[in-house]
Amino acid sequence: MAFHFSLFENLFVEPKSKEEMVLIEEDGESFEDALTDEQMREKALNQANDAKDEGNKLFCAGKYDDALSQYEIALQIAFEVQSSEEISSMCHANRAICFSKLGKYDETIKECTKALELNPPYLKALLRRAEAHEKLEHYEEAIADIKKVIELEPSNDQARKSLQHLEPLAAEKREKMKEEMIEKLKEMGNSVLGRFGMSVDNFKAVKDPNTGSYSYLISTLITYSSPGTIKKTKRKKKGKYL
Repeated sequence: MAFHFSLFENLFVEPKSKEEMVLIEEDGESFEDALTDEQMREKALNQANDAKDEGNKLFCAGKYDDALSQYEIALQIAFEVQSSEEISSMCHANRAICFSKLGKYDETIKECTKALELNPPYLKALLRRAEAHEKLEHYEEAIADIKKVIELEPSNDQARKSLQHLEPLAAEKREKMKEEMIEKLKEMGNSVLGRFGMSVDNFKAVKDPNTGSYSYLISTLITYSSPGTIKKTKRKKKGKYL
């Protein structure tokens, strides 16, 4: 025992000056401060997890508004802690599904986006955002999210089935938007041609099979805008032609 005491005694070098003593004391204080910070961080993370777990219980009980409040508390605690991206992204994703249950799909999308900003490859957040986009008939956006899921996890059957379901809906919506645009252009055409007692109703829209675009109003306006045609139409009202 005496040998060991002597060995450790030889390893300790007494400070040669007051300055060295101060440095040793400061190093000790820094170690204690660092340890205290780590303990505080762990405590804060535990509190954030407790709030999240309470939110999960409330969610399972169908108390979605109360669950939202608990997840918000967890986020506020985690915000003050470094390296808390994981729990924060989970809380945002959980808030997203609460909003989805409440039918607030715009808020669902916002929360999922926040979760993905913290954790880009978060599959659940991508799937939930895609579902919310589908509810709002944002089919193109939903498809983009689903394709990202498949990119990250090619074996995800749920995502592949969703893609097969969404693509026809997106195509149908694009076609509907084109038809609505045609109607608006038709109204504009009628407002101009109406000055000459004409209408585009007797003309049929021609769809380009290659591009899917229509040439309806262009051909109609050219037909009616020639001076000869306008003159002929006017003369017809009088019952004779030149």
